[in-house]
Amino acid sequence: MQYRVYDPEKDVVAAHRIWRETGWVTSDEPEPGQKLVLRSGRTLVADIDGEAECLTLTVPGAMRYLDAEVPFAAVMAVTTSRVARKQGLAGRLTAQAIALDVADGAAVSALGIFEQGFYNRLGFGNGSYEHWIRFDPATLQVSSPARSPKRLTREHARQMFDAIQRRTRGHGAINLHSPSYLESELIWDKSDFGLGYFDGEDGALSHFIWFNAKGENGPYRVNYIAYGNRAQFLELMGVIKSFGDQVRMVRMREPAHIQIQDLLHHPFRSRIVSQKSDFATGNDATAYWQVRICDLQTCLAATHLAGAPLRFNLVLSDPITHYLDGDAPWQGVAGEYVITLGPESAAQPGSEAELPTLTASTGAFTRLWLGVRPASGLAITDDLRGPDDLLAALDRTLRLPAPHLEWDI
Repeated sequence: MQYRVYDPEKDVVAAHRIWRETGWVTSDEPEPGQKLVLRSGRTLVADIDGEAECLTLTVPGAMRYLDAEVPFAAVMAVTTSRVARKQGLAGRLTAQAIALDVADGAAVSALGIFEQGFYNRLGFGNGSYEHWIRFDPATLQVSSPARSPKRLTREHARQMFDAIQRRTRGHGAINLHSPSYLESELIWDKSDFGLGYFDGEDGALSHFIWFNAKGENGPYRVNYIAYGNRAQFLELMGVIKSFGDQVRMVRMREPAHIQIQDLLHHPFRSRIVSQKSDFATGNDATAYWQVRICDLQTCLAATHLAGAPLRFNLVLSDPITHYLDGDAPWQGVAGEYVITLGPESAAQPGSEAELPTLTASTGAFTRLWLGVRPASGLAITDDLRGPDDLLAALDRTLRLPAPHLEWDI
């Protein structure tokens, strides 16, 4: 496959055509947000007859693994034009982009999916369920804000980016290291708005919410929320409550470690009364992102677990190899390893005859390592096999919080 780096002057029209044909945009001309996002990371294109017909975008960042930071890259766009379908371009171009990210230091890759199965062939496995809560803001049982928030606009993009980088993050949460990517997200929809507080050092933005608003009575959607402590989170929820006189429904992704239902007054009654309306309350749970390990040694070196060390052989398969050119700078992580999980973890090439053996695909082992599901469950639903005693030991050792990216990709 021949690929090249996106040229913002030469390829902007072709990129816009691809995105129109895939339904990502509807405008006749390239929009400012589209132009900006395609310059926010590594954008690759594959040509047919001299025109870009397939495009991928990846953005570098970091993933939090318990208290450690793991180098990360997100696949933010994979799009193929109508004339290039079913030619294998999307899979091969995505694999090549990931290989280049790994060569630059990324140890983990993640992406959002249009359907389960396509990206499994590149070694990805399902992430956690994300809960999107729909509620009447008037039913929030939090205090109304004691002070007014400041109005935020797209001109505050850099301050919002910095606040997101500093926010409280849970296990699995990512930061993307591209201010221009966030800026591109903020300029897509003219109905978006933000509110926040500048309580940080030297008056920096400390906590904020960025909304998408529809109509006089909503619904409102929380696109971004960033805070550094419990008091800031509750203050932001109080800001949402302040809309309750007018807005009938707010939709937001449930933050890690927090159950929004705890903060709602009569959630079941609200669901019954509002069902089948435009403002129906409730809770939707979907696993719409996938993740894969790209550097096993780096990921295991960042893994620090309580308890006695557990050692075992790992036979790891990685289907991404079939999509990579022979001269790609990285060829996946397939191989045989001796794995140690404990206060100091490691992955060493080879095997030891006296150790039990776990056989897994890259996607399944990534889900195990990250804590998406325990070994005993993955042995039923995914490509992971091993002796029952080893699966039970893995269940005991990898007792991790549910991972959440906390940033839509």
